[in-house]
Amino acid sequence: MCGITGWIDWQKDLTIYPSILENMTETMAARGPDASGHWITSHCALGHRRLSVIDPENGAQPMIRKLGDFTYVVVYNGELYNALELRKELQQRGHIFRTRCDTEVLLIAFMEWGPACVERFNGIFAFAAWNEKEQSLFLARDRLGVKPLFYAALNDCFLFGSEPKAILAHPSFKAEIDAAGIAEIFAIGPARTPGVGVFCNMSELKPGHWMIVDRNGIRSHRYWSLISQPNLDDVETTAQKVHDLLKDTVERQLVSDVPVCTLLSGGLDSSALTAFATAYYKQTEQGIVPTYSVDYADNDKYFQANAFQPNADAPWIKRMTQFLQTEHHSIQFDTPELVEALTAAVIARDLPGMADVDGSLYLFCQEIKKGATVAVSGEAADEIFGGYPWFHREDLLNANAFPWALETKKRSQLLSAEMRDWVKPEQYVAERYQQALEEVPHLAGENEQQRKLREMSYLNITRFMPTLLDRKDRMSMAAGLEVRVPFCDHRLVEYVWNIPWEIKMTGGREKGILRKALTGVLPEDVLTRKKSPYPKTHNPNYLTAVKKGLSNILNEPSSPILGLIDAAKVRQIVESSEEQSNFPWFGQLMTGPQLFAYFIQINTWMRTYRVTVKG
Repeated sequence: MCGITGWIDWQKDLTIYPSILENMTETMAARGPDASGHWITSHCALGHRRLSVIDPENGAQPMIRKLGDFTYVVVYNGELYNALELRKELQQRGHIFRTRCDTEVLLIAFMEWGPACVERFNGIFAFAAWNEKEQSLFLARDRLGVKPLFYAALNDCFLFGSEPKAILAHPSFKAEIDAAGIAEIFAIGPARTPGVGVFCNMSELKPGHWMIVDRNGIRSHRYWSLISQPNLDDVETTAQKVHDLLKDTVERQLVSDVPVCTLLSGGLDSSALTAFATAYYKQTEQGIVPTYSVDYADNDKYFQANAFQPNADAPWIKRMTQFLQTEHHSIQFDTPELVEALTAAVIARDLPGMADVDGSLYLFCQEIKKGATVAVSGEAADEIFGGYPWFHREDLLNANAFPWALETKKRSQLLSAEMRDWVKPEQYVAERYQQALEEVPHLAGENEQQRKLREMSYLNITRFMPTLLDRKDRMSMAAGLEVRVPFCDHRLVEYVWNIPWEIKMTGGREKGILRKALTGVLPEDVLTRKKSPYPKTHNPNYLTAVKKGLSNILNEPSSPILGLIDAAKVRQIVESSEEQSNFPWFGQLMTGPQLFAYFIQINTWMRTYRVTVKG
């Protein structure tokens, strides 16, 4: 994995400004701690930071190749899991390879097939390829949006980067937000509307899209989307296909020239991936799979079961590590570390995020990096197979709102009256929700309940899942760790998308078809374990710490967040009892303590990035 950035300007000679490109590139040193590269001509400048995973010696970027008299250059962040098959096909077409790395496969595929190359890729990627003959820059992002790609078009200047910080490093770009940006932060956040970069004039290339930048302007194209069609497979066939797809996906994603591990919580998803990895390692005689888990000081004392977190992970992790005989590493953090990591998480994401849920993952990845460079994670299974409570509760299914953020009115009341009138947060969210529903590819003949469940699936894959993928990418890459997400393989997603709900619920359980597909792979008790999300701290010291931190911000007249919020109302919540402070901010993990931490992150973000409000 890597960090990429670049600059197109048709009016300037960019060779005069190498230091600007260098500064943009160096903002992403954490994403690519192993090497740095630059390529610059009159109107195109490309920068790259490299984390070496495949062919460390020969995969340097920007990578340059010639076809006839014309030059092609690529900067690329990602992994192609079908690189070997593509290489063989391209060799049959007469292409000669100099390396073993997938970067060269991707570049030559672009040279051979042009924009259509992305339709042949199985992987996670964001890349930019310069075509000297056409004087054009081609940019593309993977189907599910696992790898990020932001851009900004400023008159004749076009900027892009893996993270906003690369664009913010350019002297022409200002860190400003307008009413829409404030709505994204306070009404949608920590999620983001697809394509929105929050900062004024910044956008994100949407998943499954490519873009061409040339002297005629900018044009984009959607090359992939979910297609609804009947699935006539019976339960047994469906389970076998899910099993085979997941097994193939995991094995493809274990390929690496550097140490690989899995993240293991003892839940269905991570246990399945670890089981497939263990079997593959035995088959290929690669030794024992290292596994990692995270927990928090005194969670054993303070954990209380609820509908979202029915049980603690520790006994289940022990169950799976003994069953699979992995080399396990248990990492634990305490409250002071979590509070301190709130700032590092903002800088990693360039935005306020999932508070301590982000920060703990950042710390976790730092520890994993000491023993591995690549990790395999169970992210996205719940969105794809329907594991969340809002798939199964009628009140949430029929809420006519994003079910992970139902308190838009309560959220909006935390803004000042002036900001509420300008931003119109409730209207903004309603419009974004309606926009999402209009995208849903319905299937003819579905009844109302089936339509609702298809809509919920679409909302989860395109609106909720990206928040978690953003989190996983930014926090891991800030530690120089690559995280792979097998459940985001597009072949698996496309197949599961069309599995009828009654088959998805095989056995009357959420994710029932996945449980059936894993019969014989996992122990029976793990197969039937109730879903439990990513662990968070339950230590009351954390609530005390973030309350104090937010109180200090409210008491400091120069705090930039004060220009946006109703400080008296926020103070009232901070000073209320613990029960009243359990404000349901976002999803299953962000309640009262995380609301306070999120506001701390907003203030940190505005101060650190010198964010101004554009009226």
